[in-house]
Amino acid sequence: MAKESLEEVPMLFSHCIVSCRWILLATSIFLFGSLGASAQNSGLDFSIHANDHADAKSIGLPAYPGATLYKAPDNDAALDIGYSSGDSQFRLSVANYSSSDPEDKILAFYRKPLSRYGEVLECRDGKPVGSLTVTRSGLTCSDEHSGHVEVNAHSDQKGHDLRAGTPRQFRVVGIDKAEPKSTHFALVYVQLPKDDSASGKSR
Repeated sequence: MAKESLEEVPMLFSHCIVSCRWILLATSIFLFGSLGASAQNSGLDFSIHANDHADAKSIGLPAYPGATLYKAPDNDAALDIGYSSGDSQFRLSVANYSSSDPEDKILAFYRKPLSRYGEVLECRDGKPVGSLTVTRSGLTCSDEHSGHVEVNAHSDQKGHDLRAGTPRQFRVVGIDKAEPKSTHFALVYVQLPKDDSASGKSR
């Protein structure tokens, strides 16, 4: 994992926010605060990475049959960014795909693979679909997780997705844009840093 100076972190995340629709903006803001606070301790050594090597396999989900990586004019087809410092780790992996199948068929395909990571929650426009509103692990359709981090798979806060995992480590299959002859969707993996609410510090 490449070593970068702390000063380069904001530039790295700013580039990612501009180039990838599925970046979790508030998560990166949360990380800036965490990194800034941790910078007071000069003994910490930050390791960060950013590349475009993400795909279905690296995210932990199967590739959808016949789907191809999709790169829009203002988005990268795939992105993998993260940092680690001691026992604190953050990772965001995103892979955008395009398929000729309708969104319902795509979401149905991913229900079983997602269930490996826990109960599968279905969300539309930020609200749960069906009787399951919160998983046993505490994962919800809300944009807020643990009172600190906002997570939204769609830049306009509208969309249809499936998600499974825990509030701090989860996967999302989200429909980006559905058209008569094509559906754009994204596979997302998120790992958030540990948080010590009592002390007000992330670790």
